[in-house]
Amino acid sequence: MAEYLPPDEMTLEAAGAVLSALAIEDPAESESNRTFYDTFDGLLHAGGLGFVWERGRAALIEQATGRELATTAIAQPAGPLFASELPPGPMRDALAPVSGVRALLELVNVRSRVLSLRVLDDQRKTVVRLALEQPALVSGAGDATALRPRLRVAAVRGYGAELERVQRRLEHELGFRPVDQTLVDEAVCATGTAPGGSSSKLDVQLGYNQRADEAVAVMLRRLFEVIEANREGTIADIDTEFLHDFRVSVRRTRAVQREMKLAFPPVELAHFRIEFRWLQQITGDSRDLDVYVLEFDEYRAMVPPWMGGDLDPLLRVLLDRRDQAHREMVRELHSDRASKLRTQWDSFLEALPSQPQEDRPDATRAIGELAAERIRKVYSRMIKMGQAIDSTSPPQDYHELRKKGKELRYLLELFAAPIYPAEVVKPMVRALKGLQDVLGRHQDREVQVAKVRSLRDDVAALPGGPAALMAMGVLVERLGEDERVARRDFAQRFEAFSSRSQRALVKETFN
Repeated sequence: MAEYLPPDEMTLEAAGAVLSALAIEDPAESESNRTFYDTFDGLLHAGGLGFVWERGRAALIEQATGRELATTAIAQPAGPLFASELPPGPMRDALAPVSGVRALLELVNVRSRVLSLRVLDDQRKTVVRLALEQPALVSGAGDATALRPRLRVAAVRGYGAELERVQRRLEHELGFRPVDQTLVDEAVCATGTAPGGSSSKLDVQLGYNQRADEAVAVMLRRLFEVIEANREGTIADIDTEFLHDFRVSVRRTRAVQREMKLAFPPVELAHFRIEFRWLQQITGDSRDLDVYVLEFDEYRAMVPPWMGGDLDPLLRVLLDRRDQAHREMVRELHSDRASKLRTQWDSFLEALPSQPQEDRPDATRAIGELAAERIRKVYSRMIKMGQAIDSTSPPQDYHELRKKGKELRYLLELFAAPIYPAEVVKPMVRALKGLQDVLGRHQDREVQVAKVRSLRDDVAALPGGPAALMAMGVLVERLGEDERVARRDFAQRFEAFSSRSQRALVKETFN
C-alpha cells in the first residue's frame, strides 16, 4: 500500500473531485476512530512498527506499508498494556520480543472521515482501491485538531500495471505527492512532542579538545534529562524500566563525579556526591525486588518441574516486599530533599563552566586527554585486581572488580565513544561487558541466596509454606551452583579482557 498527500490546502471534497479523473465509482463514506500505542521509549517506532486499536480489535502494523502483521480481539486498554496480558497467539508472539517488559502506552487518538473509492477498468472491474482520509487528532477533552488529508492506494491482485498507472497519474498529473510522515507521527507532532518516544540513549557530541568542564556539564545535563524523563513513570510504577533507566543515569552521574572530580569545585562536588549517593540508595531496594520478580520464571526453571508451583508463596512475599519498597521510595522522591537536589543540580550544571578555576585543575584540560588518562588508570587497576583473583578469593574481590568495571564502562560509553574510533571502543566495551556479565552473575547469585534465606520465616507463615521451604532449599542450592559456575567462567572472560593485544590497543589508543 502506498500513501499520498494531496496538493497543499486541498480539502477532502476537492481531492475527491480531482480523483474523479481516475474513472472511480461513487465513494462510500465512513468514519474511523483509532488509538495508537507505543512504549515510553518508542520501541515499536524504532522497529518500524505500530500498535493500533479500533472497534474491539488491535493490530500490529508495519508503519511503512500499513500491512497488518498480527491482530487480536481485545477491549480497549484502560491503562498500560503489557504483551504478557494479551491472549496467547500470533499477536502476543509478535509483540513480546519487541516491547519486552515495557508497557504500551496510549500515544494519540485519531478520528477520521474516510471516502472509500474504487478505480474501475473498461469492464467496470475494480483494479485499484483508494481511501481518501481526513484525520483529526482528538484530545482527552474531546477537542479535535485537523491533520493533513491523505490518500491510501492499495493494489488489487493481478492488476499491478493498473496500480502503476494510477500512481503515475497521481504524482505527475494530479499533484499528489508521497507522504513525508506517517499518520501517527504527524499526530504525535501535533501534540507538541517528538515521534519515537523518550529515549535514554545519550547521543551527545563531544570534541577531543573541548574543555573538560564544558564536556562534563553537557554529559551530566543529558543524564539529568533522562533522570527527569523517567521520574514520573518511576513514581507511577508504569513498568520496571522507568526505575531501571532512572538508576542507570544516577549511577553514571556518580561515576562522572568520581572520575572527573578535579573538573568540579570541591565543596559543591562533595555535597552533590552525598546527595546522589542518597538518591541511589533510596531506589535500591525497589529495583532489587523488581529484578527478583522479573526473574521469577527463571527461578522456577531452576527447581524440578513438580516443585515450580511450590514457589508461589515466595513470589507473594517478594511482591509484598516490592510494594512496600516502592511506597517508601515514592515518599522519598516526593520529599523536600529530592526536590531541592533537582533544583540545585540543575542550577549547578548551568553555572559549572563559569565557576572559578583555581581549585579545578582539570577544568580547562581537553576532555579527550582527560578521558584517556582516566581510562588507562582504571583499566590498569582492573588488570591488577583481576590478576589477584583465584578460586579461593572471597566474593568481595569479585564485587570490587565488578564495581571498577562499571567505572571503566561508563568512561568508555560517556567520553570515549563520542571522541575515539568506534572500531576501538566497541570491541573494548564488548570484552568488558562479557567480563561484567560473569561478575554480575556471581554477585547476583550470592545476593539472591542471601535474600531467599532471609525470607524463610515470612514464607513459612503462608499457606503452602512447608512445601515452599523445600523448593526454596533446592533453589538456594541451584543458585549456589550457578555462582560457582560463574567463578569458573571468570578466568576465560578476564583473559579476553586483559589479553596482550587488548592491553596494547588500550595503550596505543588512550596514550
